Amino acid sequence: MSEVSLKSLLVPSKSTEMEFPGMPGFTVNLSFLSRETLLNIRRKATTTAFKNRQPVEKLDEDLFLKLYVENAVKGWNGLKFSYLEQLAPVDVAGQNPDDCLAFSPDNALYLMKNSAEFDSFVSDAVNDLANFSTNSSKS
Repeated sequence: MSEVSLKSLLVPSKSTEMEFPGMPGFTVNLSFLSRETLLNIRRKATTTAFKNRQPVEKLDEDLFLKLYVENAVKGWNGLKFSYLEQLAPVDVAGQNPDDCLAFSPDNALYLMKNSAEFDSFVSDAVNDLANFSTNSSKS
């Protein structure tokens, strides 16, 4: 048996498409966030200031969430306006309930900020490596 290095097997990210619970046809393309990726996001969103000659780190929560969403949410399909009404406080008057909201990084960020249910789904999914196993993922 040949010796294989774990380092050679590790990949920076894995993606999978998951259906949002209770919303048939609404799928979200998510990327697993490794510990290293999360640390890099945190590092980019943290600044160091000095208070009484002591370094104090401050996390920019808005920047952290923006970077987190950019890395975790890669796309979606089938987010009907009727579903959107169940996820966030929106005014969809004049929209066909069966029409879909297109994915964009901004739309994903605003949905994360305004929907505890979507935030929870994404956070739970990207932190569960089983969702990205070879049997259920697309790399």
